[in-house]
Amino acid sequence: MNIFTSSHSTIFALATASGRAAVAIMRISGPQTLSILEKLCNSVPKVRQASVRQLWRRGDQDELLDQALVIWFKGSNSYTGEDSAELHLHAGPAVIDAVADALVYYGARPAQAGEFSKRAFLNGKVDLLQAEGISDLVEAETQAQRRQALEQTEGSLSIVYQGWAQKLREVLAFQEALIDFPDEDLPEEVEENLKNTINNLHQEMKNHLNDAGRGERLRRGLVFAILGAPNAGKSSLLNLLADRDAAIVTEQAGTTRDAIEVRVVLGDVPVTLVDTAGLRETEDLIEAEGIKRAQKIGREADCVLCLTDASVDVSEPEVECDFWIRTKKDLNVSRETLERNNNKKLYISVKTGEGIDYLKQVLAEKAKFLTARQGPPPLTRVRHRLGIEECVQHLEEAQRLDWPELRGEELRLAMQSLGRLTGTIGVEDLLDTIFSQFCIGK
Repeated sequence: MNIFTSSHSTIFALATASGRAAVAIMRISGPQTLSILEKLCNSVPKVRQASVRQLWRRGDQDELLDQALVIWFKGSNSYTGEDSAELHLHAGPAVIDAVADALVYYGARPAQAGEFSKRAFLNGKVDLLQAEGISDLVEAETQAQRRQALEQTEGSLSIVYQGWAQKLREVLAFQEALIDFPDEDLPEEVEENLKNTINNLHQEMKNHLNDAGRGERLRRGLVFAILGAPNAGKSSLLNLLADRDAAIVTEQAGTTRDAIEVRVVLGDVPVTLVDTAGLRETEDLIEAEGIKRAQKIGREADCVLCLTDASVDVSEPEVECDFWIRTKKDLNVSRETLERNNNKKLYISVKTGEGIDYLKQVLAEKAKFLTARQGPPPLTRVRHRLGIEECVQHLEEAQRLDWPELRGEELRLAMQSLGRLTGTIGVEDLLDTIFSQFCIGK
């Protein structure tokens, strides 16, 4: 039996980050929690009441490990749905190691990544969508990510999908009636209502999919690629937006050969800025590979910034761009050049700072637009999107079929697709994959 799937063992893990701190929290969960607390603390605190206790390792020579704040959570009222406890320890590494050794000595084992949340799912405390929201909440870098993850944790997506599942159950019940009683005088509107409901469900799900990936983009963060000719100022702009010297800047063209990535926050959205090799014709094999990679990054990015030197006439890169940015405005830019390029709204100078604040504002607005919520709770993972797409396909097939038995089978398959999303059916093979992405202690 896979130890990760066993709920008969008692597990523990540090719930706070390692490193220098005043307090460290050790979590315990499983059937032996109460007996371990009795050995560790002598007397168990009242349920859900924080109490100071001395922690002991009992043996030939009893050893005092720490004086800690102890909280006991009984059974179904805990996060995992099992007897659980928290030990608020002094955060010295020696204290943490000694308490961990004692817990192993008393019969517990270290938890694996995501094992606490997996037990919460298996014990019906959360569904699979809510569990994924918890993981996203722990990983949230910005307030926008926090709000989206918290909404999913509270069941926003689950409510939508459960509503669809209920409608499918009702439709399937009517469909079964048409199959079981074909010769009965059932009202004509039964089948008409059934078809209308299937059509409405199908349209709702298609609308849900048609969200431009906004929830997924916010969860993972956006990618903004910086493209342009050599010496157009790409690396200088990257350093300015990152507020540090992330890329080497010299007068020599072609300094950047490979992509340089920097994580920033624009419009409360995490954005990876990617500085790329300058686009030009070259015989240099290394530089040519860098240009090839730059073009690929530009095709896959959520937003592309194309930089051109405002002081010289240069051809524009043959790539699709979201923003054209004319750089080096501090140099002598002729009136003719400005007039000829008056459709280029963004003129900047990294040297003097001219236009930079406006550029940051524009990029922040773009990041907000790409991740802004529109309508119902957004999809946040590829797994969700694939599940709804599968459900839509079954509903399309159900609409096409005239035979009641075949239509009923497609409706059942659609229900199974929804059930796998929330974890009510057929997800055993997914659990280890999903929960192994969580941090230890969650």
